Amino acid sequence: MLATVLLAAAMARPIDVARSSAKFSVEHVWVERVTGTVPIESGTVTLDPNSLVPTSVTATLDCADLKTDDPDRDAALRSSDFFDSGRFSTWTFTSTKIVPTGPSSFGMDGLLTIHGVTQPEHLDVTIAGTRQAPAFHAAGKIDRKTFRMKMTRLDPVIGNPVDVTINVMLK
Repeated sequence: MLATVLLAAAMARPIDVARSSAKFSVEHVWVERVTGTVPIESGTVTLDPNSLVPTSVTATLDCADLKTDDPDRDAALRSSDFFDSGRFSTWTFTSTKIVPTGPSSFGMDGLLTIHGVTQPEHLDVTIAGTRQAPAFHAAGKIDRKTFRMKMTRLDPVIGNPVDVTINVMLK
């Protein structure tokens, strides 16, 4: 009975996509880092009424509009050699486990789908803002090769771990 009351009181809030961002950084040619953004298309964060630690998170990102500030590189990343955004235009994330790690932080496990492949991923998240205007900063690393993208002649000069940072504001 208590669990039912608590779940009923939890509130799903939409991600404010205009004020939120997802960024990535990967080693390129062993000496530089390529950075880029992938727009957050939509998402929700369900909050317990007594905590800013979410009970669930979902997000959809628009791979077809990723940007690295180099139009030729953007086209290459959208091509079938990498993300194949013509066939897989969105990436999705759905949380599976959220555990508080401090007074303003939590660890979040979830399922990330990129390139039609779903893999478990972990993000470390810090909480900012207020109950009325919560904000979250997530950081993690993903293994780009686990998403089964075609390997190209450039593969040896591109790093495998990809740093991911996500800043989310809620409406």
